[in-house]
Amino acid sequence: MHRIAFIDRGLLATGLVTGRVLRTIAIPCVLALLLLGFACPRANGDVGVVLNESLDTSLDRITGTGHSAVYFSRICPDSPVRLRLCGPGEHGSVMSNYINIGEDQSFEWNIVPLNVYLYGVEDIQNRPIFGSYKIKHVLEERYRKNYLSSLCAGAPCMNSYKSEWREMVAATLIRSVYIFVIDTTEEQDRKLIAEFNDSPNENHFNGVTRNCADFTRRVINTYFPNATRPDYLNDFGMTSPKAVARSFTRYGLRHPESNLRVLHFAQVPGTIKRSREVRAGTEQLYRSKKFLIPMIVFADPAVPVVAGSYLFTGRFNPGREFERHPAVEEVSTIDKQSGTVVAEERTRVVGTPKDWKEYRKAFDSMVVKNIQENVIDNRRDLKRFFKHFDERGTPSVDEHGSIWMETSVDGESAKVGLSASNVLAQGSDPGLAHELLLTRIDHVLKSPKHSREPMSEFVQDWATLQSASEKHGVTLARNASSAKTLKGTPQQVGGND
Repeated sequence: MHRIAFIDRGLLATGLVTGRVLRTIAIPCVLALLLLGFACPRANGDVGVVLNESLDTSLDRITGTGHSAVYFSRICPDSPVRLRLCGPGEHGSVMSNYINIGEDQSFEWNIVPLNVYLYGVEDIQNRPIFGSYKIKHVLEERYRKNYLSSLCAGAPCMNSYKSEWREMVAATLIRSVYIFVIDTTEEQDRKLIAEFNDSPNENHFNGVTRNCADFTRRVINTYFPNATRPDYLNDFGMTSPKAVARSFTRYGLRHPESNLRVLHFAQVPGTIKRSREVRAGTEQLYRSKKFLIPMIVFADPAVPVVAGSYLFTGRFNPGREFERHPAVEEVSTIDKQSGTVVAEERTRVVGTPKDWKEYRKAFDSMVVKNIQENVIDNRRDLKRFFKHFDERGTPSVDEHGSIWMETSVDGESAKVGLSASNVLAQGSDPGLAHELLLTRIDHVLKSPKHSREPMSEFVQDWATLQSASEKHGVTLARNASSAKTLKGTPQQVGGND
């Protein structure tokens, strides 16, 4: 059982808890959650269905199906095409297949370390806090050099952005991810390793009978026969990622001993288009106006059939399952009157509407204060910041895996950390770091539930922002004031009368 301690949300939102307390309590706990608790010694391993939201591009814009993959906590890559048991300090992996992985040989599947899959880096403390295609391409190139050099020497693999091995690097920069997890034994893991290492890894992908969801179904059912099933009625004869996740969740609920839990990794705030919720076939017809309206006009008898099929047999909400079965077994809170730790319901990890409302109110007050103190010009700065920051900047990754952005401020070069580990580090421009963190918080608080990070992770964001204000407040105010002086007021520009 993993215990995560949180400070009362009301204290956080009203600013009655210092950044120092937050750093000592909240941050280590959130990191433990992000590591899924799998770094701790456990008798069991885990296998999970990875459900990636829809990119709303190409064919996915029509189908809305998203993508499916497989998570392992105790299986790690010996290479991208060979499996082994994980060693100490490793946090598992994700295995996936695509139409065209794009490597020099046509493989059916690749496997990558979990943190590389989610964030593009091995150490979760170096995870990016800002996402753009520039950053993702830098992380992809780093992965190619470090992991794929023997499999990706040809020009198409190295240079084409259509090579789908790229989707297995920093997936959370382009979409939100859910993982539905249950326990496995070491014997089951060893059996799967032997089966996949001894079998040909040859691509036979087709969208109807051997797609990514069929691959996930095959792997999961190797552990637990018939644990995942297609929904031919709602997916028109095919297997969809959502059907696999739904059937796997139902299997976990039918077998309480399997310890079902759900994890949610929100898309990293930035300039990349936001992903969309995954849909089944009939759900897409039912919910999408571009399909429903033509059906009503030209084929009205089909409308009640589609609606009935979805409403009675096809509904499944990943976000709601996350709220019901979060990965944290028990959450605790500090009572603000007695100071003692008391138990709290598990769904507290995702935050209540009241929690988020309090944070929005506290953030609005913070922005007003920053404007009054000339730290930022106005709130519109936060709306424009990501775009301008990305356009001017050049990202890079250092030898430790930390991400940096070289840019310019008022014609002078500047550098800011883009990882959780270095955004406030020495050498990271305090003004840029502060505005980046303000914009990130603003983005999260405005996001819909399916693309908003859990409250447990947001606590860390809030603590980091408070740390930035505490550590760099005087410098930020001085820099902002200097910038305004250089720009000049209308009187200064026109000169004295």
